[in-house]
Amino acid sequence: MEIYKCVYQRIIEHARREMPLEACGYLGGKGETAVEAYYLTNVDKSGEHFSFDPKEQFDAVLTMRKKQQQAIAVYHSHPETPARPSQEDIRLAFDPGMIYVIVSLAAVDPEVRAFRIVKKEVSEEPLIVVDRSDKESKNPEM
Repeated sequence: MEIYKCVYQRIIEHARREMPLEACGYLGGKGETAVEAYYLTNVDKSGEHFSFDPKEQFDAVLTMRKKQQQAIAVYHSHPETPARPSQEDIRLAFDPGMIYVIVSLAAVDPEVRAFRIVKKEVSEEPLIVVDRSDKESKNPEM
C-alpha cells in the first residue's frame, strides 16, 4: 500500500498526542493509496488496546464516501511495544480486505508497518511513503 507522506506524518503525530493511550483511526484512500487520516477516539482509554467510538466510525465512513474514498486501512499505535500485531489485534481482525497499520513509539524513532490479517494469519504488506505531488502528477484524478 502507498501512503501520502503528510498522512504518514499525521498518524505518527496522532500517536504521540495520545500517549500513553493507543491512538486509532482509519486511513481513507483511493485505490491502494492512503490519502487522508481519520482520527477516532479510543473509547477503551487504554495503552494496550483500542475500540472505535461507533458514532465517529460511522461519520468517518460517511465522510469518506462523500470524498469518493474508501477505508483501506485501520491504524493504531503501540505506545510501548513493537510495530507488529498483538494477539488481541489478530483475534479482532475480522475484515480480510483491510490493511492494519501499526505505529510503534517504543523506540526513539517511530516505526510504522502494515499488515494483512486473514483467518488469524499475519503477513506484512509493503508500506510505501509517497509525496502527494508526485502521485498527483502521475494520476491527475487523485
